Amino acid sequence: MKKKKINFKPLRDWILLPDPRKTETDSGIILGDNIQKEISTNVLKVLAVGPEAKWVKEGDTVMIDPTITGMIISIDDKTHVLVAEFHCLGIMDSETLVWDKNHAEFAPSK
Repeated sequence: MKKKKINFKPLRDWILLPDPRKTETDSGIILGDNIQKEISTNVLKVLAVGPEAKWVKEGDTVMIDPTITGMIISIDDKTHVLVAEFHCLGIMDSETLVWDKNHAEFAPSK
C-alpha cells in the first residue's frame, strides 16, 4: 500500500515532523498528560522540509532539541509538529535504529 503524500510544503528552513505525543495506547487506553510526556520521543522521521533547509532532507531521522515544543499543526486530519532546522541536534543513522514498542523510542539495532 502506497503512503499518501502530505498536502503541505514548509517555507524557508521549517521542517515538518509527525506529532510524537501519544494520547492513547494501541489497545485504546487513554493516557494522562504525565504519561504522554514520558513516552514521547525527540527522535523523529522528517516528513517535509522547506527550500532553505541546508542540512536536513525529507526522510531523514533527526533528533530534535527536547526543550522545544515546536508549532503543533493539523494537516489532513492528523497532528504534526513544525520546527525550524536549527532545532535539529543531529541526523541519526536510520539503518541502525529500530522502533522499540516497549519503550516508545528508537533504539540501536542488535
